[in-house]
Amino acid sequence: MDFKVAFSALEAACKEIISTFSDAAADLVHGPVTQRLVMCMKKIQEHARAIEPLIGSFIAVYHHYDFDAQTPGNGYRTLIKVLQSCLLHILHKARYIASNHKSAFFRADHNASEMEAYCSALCQLRALLYLAKRLINDNDFGQLYSLQDLDLSHRYVQEYSSMHKACFYGRCLGFQFSPSLRPFLQTIVISMISYGETYSKQQSGLGLAALSLLTSGKYVIDPELRGAEFERITQNLDMQFWKSFWNITESELLTGLCRIASYPVQLNLTLTIPPVPLRLPLASDPNLSTTVSPPLAHWGPGPVHMRLISHEIRQGQDSEELLSFSRGDPPSVSASNLPWVQKQPLSPWLLIHFHGGGFVAQTSRSHENYLRSWSKRLNVPVLSVDYSLSPEAPFPRALEECFYAYCWALKNCHLLGSTAELVCLAGDSAGGNLCITVSMKAMTCGIRVPDGIMAAYPATLLTTDASPSRLLTLIDPLLPFGALAKCLNAYAGVDSQTALPAVGGNSLRALGRDTTALLSDLTQGASNWIQSFLQPMWPTSGAYSRASRHRESTSRDTHRNLNHTSPLHSQCYLDYPEGFEPLRSECHAVVQPTSCPIIRNPFVSPLLAPDSLLRGLPPVHLVACALDALLDDSVMFAKKLRDMGQPVSLTVVEDLPHGFLSLSQLSKETELAAEVCLEKISEIFQQGN
Repeated sequence: MDFKVAFSALEAACKEIISTFSDAAADLVHGPVTQRLVMCMKKIQEHARAIEPLIGSFIAVYHHYDFDAQTPGNGYRTLIKVLQSCLLHILHKARYIASNHKSAFFRADHNASEMEAYCSALCQLRALLYLAKRLINDNDFGQLYSLQDLDLSHRYVQEYSSMHKACFYGRCLGFQFSPSLRPFLQTIVISMISYGETYSKQQSGLGLAALSLLTSGKYVIDPELRGAEFERITQNLDMQFWKSFWNITESELLTGLCRIASYPVQLNLTLTIPPVPLRLPLASDPNLSTTVSPPLAHWGPGPVHMRLISHEIRQGQDSEELLSFSRGDPPSVSASNLPWVQKQPLSPWLLIHFHGGGFVAQTSRSHENYLRSWSKRLNVPVLSVDYSLSPEAPFPRALEECFYAYCWALKNCHLLGSTAELVCLAGDSAGGNLCITVSMKAMTCGIRVPDGIMAAYPATLLTTDASPSRLLTLIDPLLPFGALAKCLNAYAGVDSQTALPAVGGNSLRALGRDTTALLSDLTQGASNWIQSFLQPMWPTSGAYSRASRHRESTSRDTHRNLNHTSPLHSQCYLDYPEGFEPLRSECHAVVQPTSCPIIRNPFVSPLLAPDSLLRGLPPVHLVACALDALLDDSVMFAKKLRDMGQPVSLTVVEDLPHGFLSLSQLSKETELAAEVCLEKISEIFQQGN
């Protein structure tokens, strides 16, 4: 996109609308809405004129922050890409208004509200560009993080806490992502708000489901209310809320649907491995061995839970020894209960998987949809580890359990249907971090390292240090900064003394099968149906009138914000150009910076690991998202490994959010991105051929 052309077109569109709606005749037709549109377009003009030279300064240098010339991707590029999406939406809406304002079906209030929302978004994106400009000036050349300037990072956290974010969760929700994902994002946001309203109420079962359903409709009708409530929830609700909401993917309904939609497998077996010491040969001299202790951190020895998935039954997978580790769930299909199923020989490959979930939520069950696909497409057994979760089990418990599971798999690969000639570690997000740190731990213990790592959008720096891609947490509905900081602090053990497991009515996992089905199914249906039915209508009475009154109130607040005259929360923690200040939130977020020393432990944040702990890693394949707040984690870690001479590749997929692997069945774009991950794993297994 030629930005000069885009800014010129936007300037012309703004002038046309200002001229048209400044006319007295337009005022007679559309009433006070004309004043709103004129004021809004003037503010858009002001923002665009200030932003245009900023864009040029970023374009001139952002290629210096890429991994290499063939892999254009870093947080600065992403900010420009997001701004481009916002400008295109504004330009499209402006042209629509200019062409259709005389139509009898033209909804002046609706279009004014749309333009005001994107004006607010443009204002906040302008602020993010100023913050990113500060990063370029303060960081070393080519560096995306302020790893040494803790005061600067702390001020970024404070600035985030007071900035207005609701505009990105209302009418502008998901504008930066692929259009095919926007209905899904709306459903997630509405479900989260509805659940947040009932979270603190002492209700469970059908009562909770009914309340959530009844409250969801108003957030479809009223985008401004949706944005304000989502901002409030993401800023102020505790860690247990996030755990319980994210664990909706564990419900019988969703896992059942995923199993129906995913590839069938002949083996899906849950295992519980007792905590006994293991003897493994040393990598340097297989005639010597070392002892691997079971997980011990925080509460002493305990079992490790895993899930074995195999598209075909292989030798060893129906053995009495393996079935003795079963947690009570029989294999979905096995040679022992279907005698005519022919057992396949041991595979030379073994895939060991660590799931994502911010170290605080989800299990292998949440990720079954793509694990089943991998097992079939690669024709390989998949062992997925259900490590203990924070804050109940902070670092290093998850790492110890994953490392023990890796060692147990090497020693008992014959039970898993594999000779383990080639072993690949794969994981997403937090699981990607564990893939890297487990490999580091294997090197320090002197045992065999895996033959390759595929880490999708991994977290390699578990701090709240500022980077250009981390600025996206201001606008990301799936990874808001408040939730990210809570996850990082939970893994560091900051809240481990006071954290309690989610129980009772505060967890969606506590809902029965029928209740969860009612909540999930009806919320989705209500969202789609009400959206399509009510959007072209004017609210007239009852609840609709209340929604209309709320919109009028929000419009007045928007006008006040557009003029920047609100005295609320006007304190700035960073310097902006004279005459500009971002919009401020009505309530500050309470964000605790990651100040615990554990966060900078190299086995927590491998980006901070010394070269001695990284040298000798197997080939690392990183698959990152251009629109992910953790993009810079992957770019900087890939650069670090490359500069050491370590084998590494980085692929950056476009237009998708963090967590795309779990969304692989939702759209063509997520399916293609998941295919990239599969290709990287296949590349690891094919390296011996």
